[in-house]
Parts: sequence; C-alpha cells; structure tokens
Amino acid sequence: MTKLRQGEALVLVGTAKGGFIFRSDARRKNWSVSDPLFKGLMVHHFTFDPRDRESLYAATYSEWWGSDIQRSRDGGRKWERTKDGLRFAKASGFTVKCVWHVHPAHPDERETLYAGVDPAGLFRSDDRGLTWTEVEPLKGHESRSRWNPGKGGLILHSIVLDPHDKMKMHVAISAAGVFYTEDGGRSWQPRNRGTRADFLPDKHPDLGQCVHKLLPAADGKRLYQQNHCDVYRSDSSAARWTDISKGLTSRFGFCMGTHPKDAATVWVVPITRSEFRVVRDGKLTVFRSRDAGRSWQRAAKGLPDRHAQLLVLRKAMSVDSADWAGVYCGTSTGQIFHTRDEGRQWPLLADFLPPIYSVEAVGPYY
Repeated sequence: MTKLRQGEALVLVGTAKGGFIFRSDARRKNWSVSDPLFKGLMVHHFTFDPRDRESLYAATYSEWWGSDIQRSRDGGRKWERTKDGLRFAKASGFTVKCVWHVHPAHPDERETLYAGVDPAGLFRSDDRGLTWTEVEPLKGHESRSRWNPGKGGLILHSIVLDPHDKMKMHVAISAAGVFYTEDGGRSWQPRNRGTRADFLPDKHPDLGQCVHKLLPAADGKRLYQQNHCDVYRSDSSAARWTDISKGLTSRFGFCMGTHPKDAATVWVVPITRSEFRVVRDGKLTVFRSRDAGRSWQRAAKGLPDRHAQLLVLRKAMSVDSADWAGVYCGTSTGQIFHTRDEGRQWPLLADFLPPIYSVEAVGPYY
C-alpha cells in the first residue's frame, strides 16, 4: 500500500490488541483487511495524514513498555518509533502515561503534528513525528490544580485546529473542559460557558467539565461536543455553548461524528448512564441531526436491537469525506458497523476484533 488511489477508502482501526487497516475501492461491499499491526499493544488512536495521503500515525501503549507514537511514511509497509518518546521536562514531575490523540497540523505546516497525552498535556512535532516537545503553557495553566481525572484518566483527547488561522486551536480535557488559544499555545483560556458539571457542587463552573469528545463542523466555525452532561453546540468559537440534548434517549455518551460538507449534520450514540456504560435498552442506536441539534432522528436500521451490552468509545466513530457521507462505528465487543448512506442502513463491516478504541475513516479522494 502506498498513496491512496482515486476513489479508494481506508478505515484505520485501533484496538486493545493492535491495529488493522481496512481498504475498499469506492466503499464497495468487499473490504480487504491487513494482518494485525503492533501485536500486543493497545492502539488508542490510529490516524492518517491527509497532507501527503500516505503517512500513518499510531498512538501505541503497553503496560510494560509504556507509550509511543509509531509512524509509517509509506502507507503502512514500514514503521518506526519516535527518537526519544514523548517526555515532560524532568523538573515538572510529570510522566507521560499514554498518548490519546495524534493530529496533523495545517496544510502549509507539512512537517508539524500535535499530540494529546495523559496526564493532560499537549505536544508538538516539527519533523513529522520523529521528535516531540511539550507545549508547556497548557500544562502550567493557573487552573491546573482544579483539573481532575475522569474514569479513563486526566487526558487531552481532542484537538481542533482553526482551518483559517494556524495560531488558533481548541483542545478538550477530561475532566477540565475545553481550552482555547489564539497565539499558537502561548496562552490558554477556558471555554466552557453554558456546559454543566453535575458531579460538582457548582453545576456551571468556568472549568472542571468532563468533555468526552470535541469536533469541528464542516464550516470550520461551529463546534460540537459530547459531554458527560449533555450534548452541546457552539456557534461562537466555544465562547458560549448551547445544550442540544433534547430528543435523545440519554444525554450521556462518548462518541460523535460530523458531516464533512454539512455543518448542520451530526451523529451521536447515547449511552445508558455513567454508572452503567452500555447502550440503552440493549439497542445500539445512532441518532442523527440535520439541523445542528435542534431535532434528532434515529438512524439505526441494521444495528443490533436486542441484548447489545456494548458501547462505542470516544474515538470509535468516524465519518468519511464522501458527499454522501459514510459513518463507521466500532464497538467495545469488536464489531464495526458502517453506513454508506448517512445512516439509512448499517451493514456489518467486521466482527471478532479485539475491543475497539479508535476508528478513523479516510477518503475516498477523487
């Protein structure tokens, strides 16, 4: 495998026991699958660089050997690790436990990538992932003492770049909230007004919210988030959030997907509740909104509708770039369901995989 061919689509899957590459010509029914990659390693994120349509990055983790970011510059044939891993300064007293997210920078910064880690920190590479340095002002934010770990840890799991200004960026931390920079990471502002934190004495604090997923809309201006407490939309660069949970069977969930060309279309999967983290009533149900969350419709034909004691984790939903968008859901029990028609039908793409942590849809490019 080298560069993507015209019309080709990929689905990169990170699991509890390695990574897999699914491949199809024009998203037809027959998909090929690679042999397992990174055998024995957890893959929290497996992603693709759209700037060269060839480089792949995998955030790997071992309970014995720790974390790293592995990269391939030839479409997945050969892999190499970073030079020295991702490390906080020794004087900080922090140690990187694992990497949760890898994100290519702007098209005109072809060598640059960002990574989010546990404990909550942001790293940058300017040599295509070989070496990494910390974006230190975020870790040293004055509010750091008020950040607390969620069930998965104190993790920076979402990075959203402003497509019009490379100095502007949003990140999401569980459990601290959304933070925003407009000076390339030299300073950061909490952006959580309008979001709830039911687990705190103050239900509407300036920070401390447990964001589960943060995504941009197609217009590069609107943002969506799935939170521990409700689903939200912002039309003001996160300066203010609007609750859009009405019409969903639960306000709790992890994953989210946004349409590549329609800023008003978004998908979520409600989960029963924090204390019982499986889909509601044993039914894997995807909800879709076409009006920016003002109303929701079930989009679940073909998904398991009884005895489904599973969930879809925060990185296990992805949307491809086709005009008639395909959506891909990986489950904690090792299935991948996908739709080529924005949610009308959901055939099974794969079964019997390890628990799925990450799904990244790539292409098709024309």
